[in-house]
Amino acid sequence: MARHIMTLTCDDRPGIVAAVSGALLQVQANIVENQQFSDEDTALFFMRTVFDAEADDVETVLAAVRESPAVAHQHLAVRPADEHCRTIILVSKFDHCLLDLLYRWKSGDLPIDIVGVVSNHEDCRALVEYYGLPFTVIPVTAETKADAEAELLRMVDANDVGLVVLARYMQILSDSLCRALEGRAINIHHSFLPGFKGAKPYHQAHDRGVKLIGASAHYVTADLDEGPIIEQDVVRVTHAETPARLVALGRDVERRVLSRAVRDHAESRVFLSGRRTIVF
Repeated sequence: MARHIMTLTCDDRPGIVAAVSGALLQVQANIVENQQFSDEDTALFFMRTVFDAEADDVETVLAAVRESPAVAHQHLAVRPADEHCRTIILVSKFDHCLLDLLYRWKSGDLPIDIVGVVSNHEDCRALVEYYGLPFTVIPVTAETKADAEAELLRMVDANDVGLVVLARYMQILSDSLCRALEGRAINIHHSFLPGFKGAKPYHQAHDRGVKLIGASAHYVTADLDEGPIIEQDVVRVTHAETPARLVALGRDVERRVLSRAVRDHAESRVFLSGRRTIVF
């Protein structure tokens, strides 16, 4: 038997859990993990189920769930639990988030396959090549931005990429690229959103005398730093911290938050619900 992950979003109504468990029982599958959530704001039901079953029985399970009258307007998917998410990382000059992702990937802590790293600068080449990965520089200027994004999108399509990670990639993606990567591009913003959006958030935080700083990992949308938030964390600070010290403290938070968001996405734990996420 092989382990699989089933994700389901549908209209919320009685009988959904019974329909899923009945379909799995029909093929003698064993449920090893299950999370569910009824969103009263949207009247939607979200479910993530990990189960063991023969590979040939998966289509039988899917058909039984789809045919159930309890499961209406569903988005249903099943994938092997050991399937890794093919990933491209984007980076500019700051390498702390990139280094953390590379280390966790190499040590087997992240269920992703990094197919390459793309940058608009040469700074991180030695680090990436040390890990045996291809490093591609795509310079970006106002005049070349459209061509640069087209080249990036070609790489994404050619490599069957399921996730693009902006690991302190200091470029604003165009609306068209954001739409093309909808639901599969994660950005780390060095601030606890929705506060202090845009440039120099730590300096903004210092000016306001905050007592907490943080970082937010969110899906990329055309609205700058306003995509659905996947993961956040904070660290306490005092009035004595300088902007430089806030930056140093924030880098540690950024890398932790980004790696957790990447893991959640790669393990099919994140469900989109309008401007929000449901994370199991």
